[in-house]
Amino acid sequence: QVHLVESGGGWVQSGGSLRLSCAASGRAFSSYVMAWFRQSPGKEREFVAAIRWTDGSTLYGDSVQGRFNIFREEDKNSGNLQMNSLKPGDTAVYYCAAPREYLVGSRWKTPAAYDCWGQGRQVTVSS
Repeated sequence: QVHLVESGGGWVQSGGSLRLSCAASGRAFSSYVMAWFRQSPGKEREFVAAIRWTDGSTLYGDSVQGRFNIFREEDKNSGNLQMNSLKPGDTAVYYCAAPREYLVGSRWKTPAAYDCWGQGRQVTVSS
């Protein structure tokens, strides 16, 4: 069982930047995928970005493409999300997630495909 602990986030004005980190313990991300999702009140959990641990392949949600960057720090077993050009619409609680088993690329955007979740970090962007 992997345990995910998130850090970072907070408050920033529109156009600013923030970073989120997700550290894994109990099991390395190994050959699996690590992903970020977000959820704001009254909305469904939305896919943000994912990275495959073995080769660094990435996938982004349409709303963050070109502004966010997901990357890994293998020595720390940590996956990070650098968020730039933030907008008020990015305000949400952000969660990192990892599956127990190999996940095909077609399922990376599906929250139900992930078994392990972090506690969530609030990101607030003011206009």
